[in-house]
Amino acid sequence: MGYRRIVQTASYLPHFISTVVMVGILVNFFTINNGIVNNIIEKLGGERINFLINPRWFRTLYVGSSIWQNFGFSSIIYIAAITGIDPGLYEAAKIDGITKLKQVFYITIPLIASTIMVLFILQLGRIMSVGFEKVFLMYSSAVYETADVISTYIYRQGIESSNYSFATAIGLFNSLINFAFVYAANRISRATTQTSLW
Repeated sequence: MGYRRIVQTASYLPHFISTVVMVGILVNFFTINNGIVNNIIEKLGGERINFLINPRWFRTLYVGSSIWQNFGFSSIIYIAAITGIDPGLYEAAKIDGITKLKQVFYITIPLIASTIMVLFILQLGRIMSVGFEKVFLMYSSAVYETADVISTYIYRQGIESSNYSFATAIGLFNSLINFAFVYAANRISRATTQTSLW
């Protein structure tokens, strides 16, 4: 039981800490001088890698930290949906000799399909809006070409270049594309699972 609580806390906690703290943790783990990861690499006989200014590693660090940060929130929703399933279905399947894997595919997934679709639609609505804060905090001139996203481009056009109308137009275009994705996914979801946001 103690192991389960440790795993749950380790997966839920990152969702509730700020992006600034998350990037601070990344810096502490991956900095070239005293980073935990580089210390381990050096102890194993390898050479230190400057992860934070290496364009090859930017996406890996960004995506990996985003998965870690958002995994807990999604798992809370999925666990809540799974606990809503009638335990009698699993007991009947067990009596019939259905394996755990088949129970997942024939009981769990079909009964939480609506939850899966709603979370998918919500995530699809953010596909063009990569989190500005984390990219901006991880930004440096060395990773500029890899790290530049629509949000940082809007920031540069609006704040740094004082080109407010152009930045607003880009932001509006970005929002319209996100809405189009949500609308299309919502229609597909309604047709396939009879679940939709509206």
